Amino acid sequence: MDLDGSHTPAIRGGEQVDYQGRKKRKTTNSLYLTDRQGLPLAMSEPLAGNHNDLYNIEVQFEDITATLEQANISVDGLFLNADAGFDSKDLRKACSDKNIQANICFNKRNGHSERDEYFDEQLYKQRYTIERTNAWLDGFRSILNRYDTTTESWKGFNYIAFIVIASKKFKKEKV
Repeated sequence: MDLDGSHTPAIRGGEQVDYQGRKKRKTTNSLYLTDRQGLPLAMSEPLAGNHNDLYNIEVQFEDITATLEQANISVDGLFLNADAGFDSKDLRKACSDKNIQANICFNKRNGHSERDEYFDEQLYKQRYTIERTNAWLDGFRSILNRYDTTTESWKGFNYIAFIVIASKKFKKEKV
């Protein structure tokens, strides 16, 4: 599975909205989890945009994995691909506690010394699938720019987009 975050501009303000300098506007931040084919599986609770992807990562990761476990999807023994922005001891520990193998690119800002954590470069190169999924999600206007003011409705729009993406993926071809 792959993990990535996304800052969504909040056009009308609302819950969990704050200024994100990189976007030069107020945003909402969420983490998305996909399978290896890029199908979105779960998302974290939305946070104000002034927070980075690692803010309160233990709680956010627990929320994401709880969604999978409620759907009877076991996380035991899975591989998690994430970019260098997620290279933290807290996330690695959260993965280890759930018996998830973290394949997180090393962040150079965390030190140049030899590290003994697992990293599979070939598996990491396949992380483009979550970037593709983020592009699919950007195809939905209500997700690309957040127009509603409540986080629950915005999450609902995200889950509707998840269903549409999955239904297109599973759609049988006409013979």
